[in-house]
Amino acid sequence: MATVAAMAGKRIPKALVGYAWLVVAYNVLVILWGAVVRATGSGAGCGDNWPLCNGDYFPHHPRLATVIEFAHRSMTGVSTILVIGLVVWTFYAAMRGHRARRAVVASAILLVTEALLGAVLVLGKFVGNNISTARVVMQSIHFTNTLLFLGSLALTAWWLGDADDSAGQNHAMESNSKDRSLFWPAWVTIIATIVVGATGSVAALADTLFPSPSLLAGFASDFAQNSPLLVRMRWVHPAAALIGFFCVIWLVMKVRSRLAWIVAGLLCLQFVLGIADVLLLAPTWIQIVHLLGADLYWVALVCLAAEALWGARNKVFSA
Repeated sequence: MATVAAMAGKRIPKALVGYAWLVVAYNVLVILWGAVVRATGSGAGCGDNWPLCNGDYFPHHPRLATVIEFAHRSMTGVSTILVIGLVVWTFYAAMRGHRARRAVVASAILLVTEALLGAVLVLGKFVGNNISTARVVMQSIHFTNTLLFLGSLALTAWWLGDADDSAGQNHAMESNSKDRSLFWPAWVTIIATIVVGATGSVAALADTLFPSPSLLAGFASDFAQNSPLLVRMRWVHPAAALIGFFCVIWLVMKVRSRLAWIVAGLLCLQFVLGIADVLLLAPTWIQIVHLLGADLYWVALVCLAAEALWGARNKVFSA
């Protein structure tokens, strides 16, 4: 009893919660800059060297593509330091058994796989103007890992801010007491959204490598037999997004919390940005804005799914 009381009495510093959300925000910026790398065709800016850039620690007299790619690699290096700091601080501040500990460990593991997948893209030359099927597969895998990484960071921050998540809680009892009808809506929505994100990364790559001169020409090329695979796969993203929409609405109507309505609002914003992306023929700026909206929506959705599966975080976001 004394041990449980001591665990429950230990509070997570607000500074740690703020730092955790700062790490989330910074990694959103890293993801957005990665999209700039892809949109500008700068993925090969450092040649086929990794982690060095054209064989150097710091490029000399770099061209623009090298600056863009090197900046992205530098940002990921800073991200690594931030995540390591988050792991150490979380394990210091949170008692054993706290959910944030498991989330931050997952973040660290996914950061490693993120770096390895980035190395595969560079060393395998799945960058620049490469339009191979292998690049399509690697692009999807890489973006899926990015979503999981960002989601783990979001859960770390979310659970660190949970005043009711004392280390002495019995999470098995917690799960049993939660409405089991939310299990499938939550997991199906998360999986569907990951598919939407992966197909969206492929569609964005197609828009970059094969820009359409007009809206009608773009639609025609999507279904032309002689079009590259990347182009013929563009329709998969809006189709997946439509399915994902109904999955999210299913979850939102089940939970009906303030956070659920925030997720619904961000989802509607994503459809507006997606339509603008198509109508404007996918200029780089709208792709970045669309991706920013997707990242914010994903962070909110992961927290909503956690609320549905393991209980509401606090009264502010509960019904």
